[in-house]
Amino acid sequence: MRNRLLRFATYVAVGVVTGFIVAAVAVLTEKVLLERVLHLPPWQRMIAPALGLWGAVIMLRWADAGRRLAPSTSEEYIRSFHDRNHPMRFRDLPARLVAGIVTVGSGGAVGLEGPSIYAGATAGNAMQRVVRRLFRGREGYALLVAGAAAGVSAIFQAPATGVLFALEAPYKSDLGRRALLPALLSSASSYVVYVLVTGFDDRPFEIGTEMVSVQFGRQELLGAAVVGALCGLAASAFCRVLAMAKRIHASDRPWWMIALGAGGILVGLAALCEVLFDAPLSLGPTAEGQLTDWALNPEASLWLLGALLVIRILATSTVLAGGGVGGVFIPLAVFGLIVGRLVGGWIELGPESLAFFPFIGVAAFLAAGYRTPLAAVMFVAESTGAPLFVVPALVAVAVSQVLIGNASVSQFQRDSRTGHLERRLEMPVNSAMSTEVPTVNADAPLADFVWGVALPRKQLEAIVIGPEREFLGVIRLSDTRDVDRNDWMSVTCGEVMTADITPARPSWTLREVTEAMADAEIELYPVIDSGGRIAGIVTENAIVKLVDFLNETQGDR
Repeated sequence: MRNRLLRFATYVAVGVVTGFIVAAVAVLTEKVLLERVLHLPPWQRMIAPALGLWGAVIMLRWADAGRRLAPSTSEEYIRSFHDRNHPMRFRDLPARLVAGIVTVGSGGAVGLEGPSIYAGATAGNAMQRVVRRLFRGREGYALLVAGAAAGVSAIFQAPATGVLFALEAPYKSDLGRRALLPALLSSASSYVVYVLVTGFDDRPFEIGTEMVSVQFGRQELLGAAVVGALCGLAASAFCRVLAMAKRIHASDRPWWMIALGAGGILVGLAALCEVLFDAPLSLGPTAEGQLTDWALNPEASLWLLGALLVIRILATSTVLAGGGVGGVFIPLAVFGLIVGRLVGGWIELGPESLAFFPFIGVAAFLAAGYRTPLAAVMFVAESTGAPLFVVPALVAVAVSQVLIGNASVSQFQRDSRTGHLERRLEMPVNSAMSTEVPTVNADAPLADFVWGVALPRKQLEAIVIGPEREFLGVIRLSDTRDVDRNDWMSVTCGEVMTADITPARPSWTLREVTEAMADAEIELYPVIDSGGRIAGIVTENAIVKLVDFLNETQGDR
């Protein structure tokens, strides 16, 4: 009972720490930097995103004694969730947070949710090491999830969204397990701390009171399905654009050349917004609400809305290609807002549809891009304060999930949670390979195999090799039954061996070896090197022992 209470206290502590960190980041970014940038003269705010991008890139490049840090933030949480060999190091946190503040605060078209998730997950991971004795085996990663939930909860002032996002984000079509209660406690405490420290109590999206009385009929639900379809297709396209941006950043081109090109594009996009909209709509997550106000304006033309969608997609992708630090949660929501507004302008169900469909689009685009349908619907309900959006949002989200296919903005998401055995069988073949190989030469008589290998070692099978130790086949004790014992000295192993076996390569997985072993009906399977020479063997017993060992030392997520 005492340990249980201590664990609960630890979950709350992670939320409190995360709430303070996110509050500091939000105030510095939004109130100190971004607010000033947006009120600068047009020519100064046009170059601000480029300067911020350069600042972030330079900071990450020399942040850790010359070791270059990747700009990823929320991706680090998903990767660490699945890979225990990739921990989130607390010493990397200050550099990434400052780089995120500089990127977003100077007008980068990304969100603070990335640094917030990273801060929470890193705090949770660090806390787990401090109180290691309370969290062993399967419970160890719960603090990681709790921290991520706290980060989302604080930055969006949406506790339920934080819980659902942290549980959904690691998988495309599944949920993390054994972390619901930690995420709930951490998310709630983080939200309370954030609001008390900052005094911010505004929802990310505000809607008029007339929306509360909107009635949903056949046309509205059909329109929600149309919004979901368009958001699913658009999200699929954005995932490809984002993947291209990440490849550009990871390419072998000089870093300064990439940053220079990205900075130039950001300046051009900012200048284009000044011409088209007379407002800095390409800057920041939402240009401090100016983007939302403009998109929901009934007088806004549809072609300008389409241009704004393209500009925002390019701005977000360019920031990430150049090495800026930030999340894509809010950018996805903004894309959905614009797509929904376009549909509202086409269908023309009345003035309410211009506000109704955009928020349905937020849920659909966010759910499609991050593969988090529950978190997306909850985000719309919490951020607007209008739970009546839930039903049509579910319709739009369901359609978008069908059309998005297998795409995702995260490269580290897995399709679904797998069991112990399934996960072990995806391990490389060398994890269960033995280099002690029972071998016989192809020209050796059967007697050498029977009396020299099979009986002394109680080994029913052996690998047949050639003069250069190249693999030729497998011989089994049962193969000798068809040969008269008097002929064992005259018949060679190569004459009775089974030769139609494709040996395993080091790139094979245990699953592939297991299937091949069953097809060949043998209990050991050969592994060869690049030259075709025998490198080792895998046995059924070795696979079973490996699985048993890992099941004792690692938990299921």
